[in-house]
Amino acid sequence: MKRIILIILVFFAISINTKAQEYITEKNIHYYPDSINNKDEYTNTQCTLDFYYPKNIKNYPTIVWIHGGGMSHGEKQLPKTLMDKGYAIVGVEYRLSPKVNAPAYIEDAAAAVAWVFKNIEKYGGSTKLIFLSGHSAGGYLDLMVTLDKSYLAKYNIDANSIAACIPFSGEAITHYTIRKEMGIKNTQPIIDKYAPLYFVRADAPPLMLITGDREKELLGRYEETAYLWRMMKLVGHTRTTITELQGFDHGGMAKPAYPLLLKGVADITKEILEKK
Repeated sequence: MKRIILIILVFFAISINTKAQEYITEKNIHYYPDSINNKDEYTNTQCTLDFYYPKNIKNYPTIVWIHGGGMSHGEKQLPKTLMDKGYAIVGVEYRLSPKVNAPAYIEDAAAAVAWVFKNIEKYGGSTKLIFLSGHSAGGYLDLMVTLDKSYLAKYNIDANSIAACIPFSGEAITHYTIRKEMGIKNTQPIIDKYAPLYFVRADAPPLMLITGDREKELLGRYEETAYLWRMMKLVGHTRTTITELQGFDHGGMAKPAYPLLLKGVADITKEILEKK
């Protein structure tokens, strides 16, 4: 009899766990209102997001994933490595150069993040647990939306509400595509209003900066990231870390970076929930 009861209890526990791990995917959600989408066909077709979220979990963390491609190519992604972890994932599409110029793609990234803040609770998620991540150009957009508070302020959202920014090899100086739009070659660095480094501040959310090997990375990506880390430290920010993934180039660094992202989300989620 005890054995039968135990089997029933185990089966019940497995059933609950399986049910809790069901996920829903909604695709091509517009993050701009119709009043904006209807004015421009490119905005209407390009400015969408895909949303993957757990069906039976409440107050879960959300990872907003912004794809790379130099802001001139690429498409929205829901990375498989991040799936089935109890988190929501938002894959963001945005307008690309040369069809648009800066700051259009930064504004798109901010609009998508704002959509998450304004809608995640309707799907059971928590606004206290919204994390920004992405590779290369996506990492750059993460940093701009996090550090330059003006982009989210447009939606009455404080960028400091972001749980953490965890970019993969994101450019810290003015992005090379923006420099190209200005007629500046990609080996000439500048730091202006389109550079995350321009907006270093002590009160920013936690930054987990991850790059590939400095000898294998794109241009000077490790060095500019290290400069951002140093300047954040100098202004008094105590939650900026930097990790160099030895032996991995710009494209290959994403694979070993995913586990670091997941650990960062788990650790910071635990920290935030323990403060409640």
